[in-house]
Amino acid sequence: MAGKLSPSVMCADLLNLSSEIEKLDRLGVEYLHIDFMDNKFVPNITFDTNMVKCMKKPMKNIRRDIHIMAFEPEQFFDKMDIGEGDMVSVHLEACNDAHAVLKDIKDRGADPCLAISPDTPVDSVLDYLDEVKAILLMTVYPGFAGQPMAPKSMERLSALKKLIVKSGKDIEIEVDGHVSWDHCSEMREKGADIFVAGSSSVYGKDYELEEAVRKFYGLVE
Repeated sequence: MAGKLSPSVMCADLLNLSSEIEKLDRLGVEYLHIDFMDNKFVPNITFDTNMVKCMKKPMKNIRRDIHIMAFEPEQFFDKMDIGEGDMVSVHLEACNDAHAVLKDIKDRGADPCLAISPDTPVDSVLDYLDEVKAILLMTVYPGFAGQPMAPKSMERLSALKKLIVKSGKDIEIEVDGHVSWDHCSEMREKGADIFVAGSSSVYGKDYELEEAVRKFYGLVE
């Protein structure tokens, strides 16, 4: 199965967001990656919960890929209208009880996913493999776009893939951070399934959006 694309809305044309979402939908893009930050877990903010909720309105086939970089992420679920069709990632480092948070996501009809930052050992996800649809592997430090890839990210990706294969579970790996034209093919080879694409690829300056999306799918097929 070919790799899936999740363009980062942080890098999109925010003044024309509805038409941007509709365009991605027409292009067959699977997900829209929506970063939510609380200015506590990470020293930054992006969209408020109402904006995250409103992004659902223009979507037809594309799905919300909500990445919550916030302490006690469950406090935001109702306000974001988390539900059927959503994929929701919460950080292991930010949860008081990750098991309970993942169950809450699943009970709402969404796909629960666990995110880990570059300094968190990949084997820390072992206790959660029965509860997640995907593992979101951060290849930069959470909170800011445009960073270089964190050291040993490719090795961590390989290690995570081996761990999942050994477990026998049907779990996808999502990569987030400097998913560039130069890196995406290698990431695919090492086990990535879903690619968060931003300023270093799909939303770069070299291509129009339609051309960039086609190019990306060609590299991760």
